[in-house]
Amino acid sequence: MLDLALVAAGGFLGAISRYNISKILNKKYSFIYLGTFLINISGSLLLGFLVNIHLNTNINLFMGIGFLGAFTTFSTFKVESLSLVHSKQSKQFLIYFFLTYTIGIIFALIGFWFGKELLA
Repeated sequence: MLDLALVAAGGFLGAISRYNISKILNKKYSFIYLGTFLINISGSLLLGFLVNIHLNTNINLFMGIGFLGAFTTFSTFKVESLSLVHSKQSKQFLIYFFLTYTIGIIFALIGFWFGKELLA
């Protein structure tokens, strides 16, 4: 039961954080959905880091599964990508799609590496 509560509490805080950041940045920089992009990139970095530092299980449940699971958003990224395609903004779509996947993977690797080096 504690596991479920930790994931739920982290998820609540992650979702609220994502909503507020996206609302502010996507409104101001809607041409490439900057809020969602920065959320997914920073979430990738943090999750890569958390995976490799082997924290207490409760912290992993709260932060990794709960907070970062709700903070990062694959579904919003997909809807925003489709919105760009539908509105015939092909250049913005390609930039958003390529940068989100490429930089997301790179940042996850950086976080993973940094966590590994921290423990060495």
